[in-house]
Amino acid sequence: MQTPEPQQRDRSSTATDPGDGSGGLAETPTPVEVRVHADPALIPSVRAVAADLAARADFDLDAVSDLRMAVDEACSALVPLAREGGQLRCGFAMADGRIDVICRVPVAGEAALRQDTFGWRVLTTLTDDAQVLDADPDWLGIHLRKQRLNP
Repeated sequence: MQTPEPQQRDRSSTATDPGDGSGGLAETPTPVEVRVHADPALIPSVRAVAADLAARADFDLDAVSDLRMAVDEACSALVPLAREGGQLRCGFAMADGRIDVICRVPVAGEAALRQDTFGWRVLTTLTDDAQVLDADPDWLGIHLRKQRLNP
């Protein structure tokens, strides 16, 4: 019995620059990506990955905690908007003393993420930048950026 070859993706055809809002959120390339069912019970797993990556990138304890809470808030905002049976996808890219996080879910119809809520205020307070990614009609996402204090 042969094992199947890992599925390869052509990242050049649908890739977007993280945070540019130009669409193509389904296959945004990142070095680390976590995919789980869009279920609130699975958000702690994504949160743990975010904290681990920040700690390994030499972020101080406060920044690790801030990123963990921001990722939790972003996922908590997106999961209720996900299409039934959809996946929560969170990608993490580390470069130049910062971590960029793109969390996204597939949506059906006109899903919108409100930016006038307490949760959005938390996101903008805990991160250096937070943006809604809504240019792709089939996906809704949030781009977070956290800069390390001493790059």
